[in-house]
Amino acid sequence: MMTISKNKAGEKVVLSLEGRLDTTTAPQLQEQLIPEFDTAKYIQVDFKNLSYVSSAGLRVLLMGEKTAQAKGGKMTLVNVSAEIQEIFEMTGFSDVLTLE
Repeated sequence: MMTISKNKAGEKVVLSLEGRLDTTTAPQLQEQLIPEFDTAKYIQVDFKNLSYVSSAGLRVLLMGEKTAQAKGGKMTLVNVSAEIQEIFEMTGFSDVLTLE
């Protein structure tokens, strides 16, 4: 189960994730995240209340990063927990994604 809250201010969008980003919820994030790059230049994904990321979740984040680059936008991840940070480092995603 995952909840996504969206807060939009001009060309900036903040997507706050709560719960688990896994095989079941990754498509939900993909449906919300990817179309945002049509209008937003800067997307911040807030991991403050996210407890878990699976490989399916990593795929969607990678897709978001590639979409941002292709459309001249930027995606950053904020409030990433130590556990999720470790997953990013083990998979090499910390080199690809922008973490603040």
